[in-house]
Amino acid sequence: MPYTFKAHVADVRMQVSGRTLRAVFKDALAGMTALAKPRSPGARVTRDIALSAPDATALLIDFLNEALVLMLTRREAYSAVVFEHLGERGLVARLAGKSVEGFGEDIKAVTYHEAALARAPSGFWQTTIIFDV
Repeated sequence: MPYTFKAHVADVRMQVSGRTLRAVFKDALAGMTALAKPRSPGARVTRDIALSAPDATALLIDFLNEALVLMLTRREAYSAVVFEHLGERGLVARLAGKSVEGFGEDIKAVTYHEAALARAPSGFWQTTIIFDV
């Protein structure tokens, strides 16, 4: 599995790794959606987003927070993302998923605490993401 969860006081810590930046972003979104425990998926939905950030770490956290805001305000759960553009400082993407009745887990925010997206000696990208729950 490309992501794992670890216990953390009042938060949930997720470690994500992937061969490419694209894989890390996709797997981080999948992990966040799984953590949220969407209830009763319905009609298919898509949302277009565009973001810029000073670096890849900030971009990943901003991407997840943007998806989280859309999930909560529109009651949608995103299971996939297609990137028109993804670089270390910006992205243009389409989120795809389904409308939902709600979520079993209340994720309040994706934090910058401990986030440091970087390449490991293995060549894989990896980071830790902490969700405020």
